[in-house]
Amino acid sequence: MRHFAHLEAPRRAALFHRAPESVAADGDRKLVATGLGATLYVPGTRPDLSAVALRQAQVGVASMVFCLEDAVADDEVDAAEAGVIVALRRLAGVDPEALPLLFVRIRDEAQLHRVMAALGDRAGALAGFVLPKFSEEEGAGQLEALDDYSERLGRRLWAMPVLETPEVIYRETRTDTLLGIRRLLDKHCAGVLAVRIGATDLCGLFGLRRDRDLTVYDLSVVRECIADIVNICGRDGSYVLTGPVWEYFSSPERLWVSPLRVTPFEQAHEAPLRQELVSADLDRLIREVVLDKANGLLGKTVIHPDHVAAVHALLVVTREEYADACTVLAGDTGGVRRSRYRNKMNELRPHRSWAEGVVRRATVFGVLREGATFVDVLAAGHDLPARALAGSGA
Repeated sequence: MRHFAHLEAPRRAALFHRAPESVAADGDRKLVATGLGATLYVPGTRPDLSAVALRQAQVGVASMVFCLEDAVADDEVDAAEAGVIVALRRLAGVDPEALPLLFVRIRDEAQLHRVMAALGDRAGALAGFVLPKFSEEEGAGQLEALDDYSERLGRRLWAMPVLETPEVIYRETRTDTLLGIRRLLDKHCAGVLAVRIGATDLCGLFGLRRDRDLTVYDLSVVRECIADIVNICGRDGSYVLTGPVWEYFSSPERLWVSPLRVTPFEQAHEAPLRQELVSADLDRLIREVVLDKANGLLGKTVIHPDHVAAVHALLVVTREEYADACTVLAGDTGGVRRSRYRNKMNELRPHRSWAEGVVRRATVFGVLREGATFVDVLAAGHDLPARALAGSGA
């Protein structure tokens, strides 16, 4: 996995002070989790899954999920399962650099075993499994099974639990449920790549659906649940928590004026790009990704290829962030250091965990040159999503 490898070398050189590095699929757990970025979900019913995976990798998709759960009707599960297995077997011998990290979202543990049995020695393209409706009771067997399969394969198969059950969001059960899940995750920490949040299911329990003009943080009951998930599962940095799905395509009707500032685009001479983003509703996605990061979530579940570039552009580290992080990590005796940008103080102890996260992001997403912004990253490949969409149907 190497971000922005789809850009031409001169464009990458012009953008980055520190170029993104390649990360092996079974490499350092936190680096791999950080590099997931925008994880594209594709229904397992797609007839050309292997071709979709190859095509999307060419335009910057770094992680993809073949979904056998909510994206598949109950009467299509068998056919979807067979299609996913065929696709993974076809991709087994493909150069990993030509593929996104590929995961399968299963319905239950029995399906996990069926997929692994059918793949046999052709599981080389499979990075792991997404475990929906995750609970302490059901999840124990799934995580133990993945540990066993990892040992047999001689490489790590990652687990990505999804927190989306009633017990996770209902006030009277939330704390005990999350504490139990955290205990289970800690028993299998080495194999848990990231913890995902199933906001669609959580909203559905209350008959809610966020409007395209809002973010998930505008729904108070979901916002409070996310805060508790971060508090219990993300408090010490052991697990990367990913942002909830963005589920909207473009729409001509809008109630609110866009919050996306004009100035950064004008300074980069990319005013038309801003209008394209607003027309496609990607300005709302950008706002939610910013709020995800501010609240301790990294990466995003997406359902459309043209969401990917916007998410990745916001995950690239700015030169200022990187300089501040390096300042913090340069000392371990406490105290404060003034930022070289003369606009903030860096406290060496309180900011250390933040700085370590920034350096991980810098490793997988790179560091921009001085003065460059996410607008420059978007501009570098803003026509790629349209090319990916043509014929992809994802």
